[in-house]
Amino acid sequence: DLTYQGQWREAIDRLHSTNNFPEFTGRLCPAPCEAACVLGIHEPPVTIKRIEVEIVDRAWDEGWIVPEIAAENAEKRIAVVGSGPAGLATAQQLTRAGHAVVVFERADRIGGLMRYGIPEFKMEKRHLDRRLAQMEAEGTEFRVNVDIGVDITAEQMQVDFDAIVLACGATQARDLPIPGRELGGIHQAMEFLPGANKVQE
Repeated sequence: DLTYQGQWREAIDRLHSTNNFPEFTGRLCPAPCEAACVLGIHEPPVTIKRIEVEIVDRAWDEGWIVPEIAAENAEKRIAVVGSGPAGLATAQQLTRAGHAVVVFERADRIGGLMRYGIPEFKMEKRHLDRRLAQMEAEGTEFRVNVDIGVDITAEQMQVDFDAIVLACGATQARDLPIPGRELGGIHQAMEFLPGANKVQE
């Protein structure tokens, strides 16, 4: 309704009130809500996915999305293990609340599934990189190539941090026992996609 009324600045504020990264969800969500929209009974359904992307893209173009620096220091040091969407959203909220947040990622770049599991044609990595720059400007610290439990023990993490958030994701593939699975050239998505995405960078 805000976009219909031309209130785009209010629309991004409303969108951000429940979603840290609408440019990710607007591009990646399969939008089952559109197929279920009751408006679709008599006319085209609300294209909520497209509206979400339009709001956030306009907000970036207009310069409305800027770093939000915490007003005061909450004096807690918090580790976030994993830099996928859950880890990044958690880190951003905690940093904005004034905590000193460090995000640990075992891969060589931040982003988790969004970096290495989503093809470039589905979501260009510039959208991710733009948000990471905003988060760094807000004070979130990122550490890559760190495998928690191997490079740093859980005990050391408990000494170094007041709280630890586990947002590790699920990288264990689920195989399907179906005819033809044993044939050559058939790969799990997470075996194939990281290499394919690294070629794009």
